[in-house]
Amino acid sequence: MPLLSIPIPSTAWQYFDLTAWLRDVLGWSLPLDFRIHAYAICILLGIVAAVVLANRRLNARGVERWIIIDIAIWAVPAGIIGGRLFHVFTHVSDYFGPGRDPWSFLYIWEGGLAIFGALILGSLGAWIGCRQVGLRFSTLIDAIAPGVLLAQAFGRLGNYFNHELFGMPTSLPWGLQIESTNPAFPKGLPDGTLFHPTFLYEIIWNVVGVVVILLLDKRFRLQWGKVMALYLIWYGTGRSVLESIRVDTSETFFGVRTNVWMSFAAILLGIVIFLVQTRRHTGAEPSPYVPGREPRRSTDVDSDDTWSEHDDDAPAAAAEADPVPATGSAR
Repeated sequence: MPLLSIPIPSTAWQYFDLTAWLRDVLGWSLPLDFRIHAYAICILLGIVAAVVLANRRLNARGVERWIIIDIAIWAVPAGIIGGRLFHVFTHVSDYFGPGRDPWSFLYIWEGGLAIFGALILGSLGAWIGCRQVGLRFSTLIDAIAPGVLLAQAFGRLGNYFNHELFGMPTSLPWGLQIESTNPAFPKGLPDGTLFHPTFLYEIIWNVVGVVVILLLDKRFRLQWGKVMALYLIWYGTGRSVLESIRVDTSETFFGVRTNVWMSFAAILLGIVIFLVQTRRHTGAEPSPYVPGREPRRSTDVDSDDTWSEHDDDAPAAAAEADPVPATGSAR
């Protein structure tokens, strides 16, 4: 292998054998094999990061602390199911056919979650969660959009541990080492061929996107789903390019990979949402809650975070609405 290249991690890093550890260290014998996969850990870390960031952004809008967990209970399982179904749909030959394990489509720990499927069903789960807690759906998706990009960056690191989703051959010094026994290794190429580390490209693109979207949101005070619109445009643009250089098999339509079409659809949807919502809503959201569902102001909301991050005049307005008497002590 060239000295200047990205080494692929050993397969020993793909999972931690909990059953063997309990047997060898503690002398416990379990009837089943339990393995903790690096891919699963990366996905879980991404979910936690997204939830924490969304919670902070919602708190800044005056939403109760950790109400995001009530919504995540619906959104996360739905997103995982949607992501898996969409991945299997776009990689049918990897799971069904001669010599294939008919149950392998359930082996989610081996990798294979499609973000577009996760967004579709995850959004449905989030909408149900918002209905349960009385939160505006537009408020939620704007709060969580940067966190979704952050979660995707963690997920791509999991692809690195799984030795998957690499790009075309390259001679660049940051080429990725891939073993020739890898099922996705193109036939006819010699051992030692380096490939574009598309997982790394997408990590960088997503992290930069988080910073850009947060800065634009702070500068222009975006609401009514326009932060999510920026996410769709940003991610769709990057994914359309990176998907085009991948070498793993995928379903195609008119010679173009399915996820490239989905990227184009995401860009178009983001543009439409941004334009329509800009025209429809010229002012700020009146409240992060739907009418009649606002909670009583209490310790459920941090005192420092009760005012919207988009409303610099809120403290002054509050003082005007509830002035302290000139004489006597404040109540």
